[in-house]
Amino acid sequence: MNSTAIRALIRNDIRLYFTDRRAVVVGVLVPILIAAFFGYIFGGTGGSEDQGKIPVAIVDEDQSSVSHAISADLAADPLLQVSALDRAAAGEQVKSGKQNAAAIFPQGFGEQATRSLFSGANKPQVKLLVDPSQNTGARVIEGLLAQYSMQEISKEAFTGSYGRKAIDSYLEQLDKLEPTPLRADLRTLLGAARKLNDQIDSDAEPGSTAGASEQRKFGLSIPYTLASTPVTARDNTPYNSYAHSFAGMAVQFILFAGIDAGVLLLLTRQRGIWQRLRSAPLSRSEFMLARALATTLIGLFQIALIYIAAVLVFQVRIDGSWPGFIAVCISFCLLNATFGLMLATLGRSASTTRGLAMMATLLLVMLGGAWVPAFVFPRWLQNVSRYLPTRWAMDGLDGATWRGLPFDAAVLPVLVLIGCAAACLLVAIWRFRWEE
Repeated sequence: MNSTAIRALIRNDIRLYFTDRRAVVVGVLVPILIAAFFGYIFGGTGGSEDQGKIPVAIVDEDQSSVSHAISADLAADPLLQVSALDRAAAGEQVKSGKQNAAAIFPQGFGEQATRSLFSGANKPQVKLLVDPSQNTGARVIEGLLAQYSMQEISKEAFTGSYGRKAIDSYLEQLDKLEPTPLRADLRTLLGAARKLNDQIDSDAEPGSTAGASEQRKFGLSIPYTLASTPVTARDNTPYNSYAHSFAGMAVQFILFAGIDAGVLLLLTRQRGIWQRLRSAPLSRSEFMLARALATTLIGLFQIALIYIAAVLVFQVRIDGSWPGFIAVCISFCLLNATFGLMLATLGRSASTTRGLAMMATLLLVMLGGAWVPAFVFPRWLQNVSRYLPTRWAMDGLDGATWRGLPFDAAVLPVLVLIGCAAACLLVAIWRFRWEE
């Protein structure tokens, strides 16, 4: 192997890369800016409490104690940003995308809901206007609406004014029916509920609100509390979404740099240097290896600057294995270099190769989870993404940063990336033609 010629070609490619300083700056600055944008919209460092709240409008046409209590519970929920609107305004805001959904409580909702809790008949209809592009947010709103509605309606049914009326009405109906053991048990239950109401009223002193505050304790609610703890590399440290976004943008723009390296190979055919390369004591495998190594070194330079900015400005930390992180970066940059060369040998011309490479790169980036985390994909698409090298690169970088995984977790991604790089290089050498 002509190591002298290979080193000379590597030095020449690196010198050409640094000749265009503006291109160098743009190649590093653009992924940093885009990663900062994606990291911010997906939660940033976790310090903003208002970030990510779901906008929802509440239309209270009932104006009862029940609808007021449900609206207050929704407004106090940390997941929602609640606005009180009328029906027309709520519909317009949902249509224009300003609200994810709008819940409309009709007139008579409180009383009807309380009565139907006992009988199951004549249930009031709460209309939920939904933005079809925000289905996930709408499902969250449906769940919270069901939770708070059951809580407040059950309170009203057993300890509120509507509940007293409903209980008295059902007791009168039971008195008119033929006595049976089941009706006797039901009468005992309703009688106990009415006795509870009377006891609450008698415990409250005249002119005080003690009875009302005590009354709030009675009602059906979720019988447990939930403590949500993010499991990351360091305890009591919020998830930093910049770690994933910088990994994704590094993968994307390193691949773009690989495209440029492949296109540059084809453009040399239009210059005098191609004839000199053909006459040099250099085999095609040595030539391709030199181009791959040069592109790998350029990619490592870019990814190093991107992560330096991520660490210094956006608090991204390598909480896992440093050797694992370095190994993933090297193996991915090697894959990127051979991938660009393979596309160049398949495309044959600069214009064809650029179009083919852009399509292939964008598909790899999207399906590999570089834009958005792969867990938001449908299950079948998550399975498909595991066959793509970009998914393994993302898993390796995520594991070494915010997940804080040991070196063992980087071994498989590195092996997959190196294997794909070897396959791409073999195809590139096989398809490469000096005479073309």
